[in-house]
Amino acid sequence: MTPEDPKNQYIGIDLAKETLCVALGPRGPVFEIANDPAAIAALIDRLKQLDPVLIVMEPTGGYEIPVAAALAAAGLPVAVVNARQIRDFAKAKGRLAKTDKIDAAVIAEYAEVFKPEPRPLKDEQTMEIDSLVRRRKQLQENQISENNRLRTALYKRERQSLERHVAWIDQELKDIEKELRKAIKASPIWREADKLLQSVPGVGRVLSMTLLAGLPELGKLSRTAIAALVGVAPFNCDSGKHRGERHIRGGRHDIRRALYATTRAAVGHAYNSQLAEYYAHLRASGKPDKVAIVACMRKLLVILNAMVRSNTPWTKMP
Repeated sequence: MTPEDPKNQYIGIDLAKETLCVALGPRGPVFEIANDPAAIAALIDRLKQLDPVLIVMEPTGGYEIPVAAALAAAGLPVAVVNARQIRDFAKAKGRLAKTDKIDAAVIAEYAEVFKPEPRPLKDEQTMEIDSLVRRRKQLQENQISENNRLRTALYKRERQSLERHVAWIDQELKDIEKELRKAIKASPIWREADKLLQSVPGVGRVLSMTLLAGLPELGKLSRTAIAALVGVAPFNCDSGKHRGERHIRGGRHDIRRALYATTRAAVGHAYNSQLAEYYAHLRASGKPDKVAIVACMRKLLVILNAMVRSNTPWTKMP
């Protein structure tokens, strides 16, 4: 520990592909290190001596994962916070300039002001399944795009190229689905959790896998907290006598998209009578379709959260 290193600080780390910029508190020293295992190990030794209250970083295209994992494995308190929240905080403070050192100091100040709760990182198996779920989604988006292009392709050479690519995507999707099923079956914990989630009428393999891989907090938070985390909790937009529409924002987009697809099918085809009845009630009360669907998404998420917390299948839910 160097003389200028203050103890018990909130640490901010701004990550890039090749470097880490570290702020030892919002008003403390800021320095840059290489983003490699040796430099990270030396940083961990230094931070251990400081006994920090919290270390905060933003998600940066996956570069944060090995750093956060190494810090957590060393017993240091770490939280990965939504980049938009930190950027909004910087704007509110009038910090419009943007450099790595400024960003690291802003992250440290955000940590000191808001004190986000450290959350457990995903284990290796969860991260692997998460990556497969993410890759599956990317392939599905490419599949839709290429099929749309195929419908309007006029010439033989173009059609042949598109048909080959669509065939490759189809096979790759089948292979990833097979790997996902194998990974879930290989773990008794994952297998039971998957079985529990799919006991809900309308909840299939895709939503179950997405929740298991992308929402490790499921069953560990309150109904209000889990809804806000995913981004299905509506926020007020009122001022004086004006009462604006409530809107959802932020959250985990992949989880929300999977919830939307499941909920839309569940109420549209009455796969889940409870959700379908709730949707019909909301529509009869004058709620727009989108508002009713979001409310059903929230209801489904809250039910799944309660099921996981109590380890209770759908058939035994009150």
